[in-house]
Amino acid sequence: MGRWHRDELEEAFDKYRAAARKGSSTGDWEDWVNCFTEDGTYIEHVDGDFWGRDSIRKWINELMTPWPICEMTAFIYDWYTIDEDKGWIITRVMNRMNDLGDGRIYEERNMSILRYAGNGMFSGQEDVYNPANFEKMMTEWVMAKLEKSTPEEQERLGKELEITLAARAKVQKGGIAALGEAA
Repeated sequence: MGRWHRDELEEAFDKYRAAARKGSSTGDWEDWVNCFTEDGTYIEHVDGDFWGRDSIRKWINELMTPWPICEMTAFIYDWYTIDEDKGWIITRVMNRMNDLGDGRIYEERNMSILRYAGNGMFSGQEDVYNPANFEKMMTEWVMAKLEKSTPEEQERLGKELEITLAARAKVQKGGIAALGEAA
């Protein structure tokens, strides 16, 4: 028997996935953030490393709120494995965009490593993915969405996209903290 009992790890992972479903469908990420310990870490290879629940909260809310990222409304955990000794859950997640009704599924994969801390909480997560694949998928989804939109919607969404792209460029240059800096 490992350090952690498999049932405990499964229960914590179920809670985590339910919180991710709630966050992606409602925009309220608080339950998901509360799956991490107060001193939890989140390693995100594009946006940076986040130390502490407050930092994770700020990052996830600023990441998932703007258009078109807010249209990523499903996280499908298609497989996972559990290491009972380390308390690690390694999973592949399909990050799926809203269905445009064009017969295509717009999604991209991500590998996540969750480190269990006990008491139903995780001490950290690391995401591993190819940003170029995400960019390609998002671009294809945006183009298909705009193609189906009215001219007024295209103008509004185009402005929202410009704001999001400018913010993402700031993050890639200076980390998530750069969003709080004056332009």
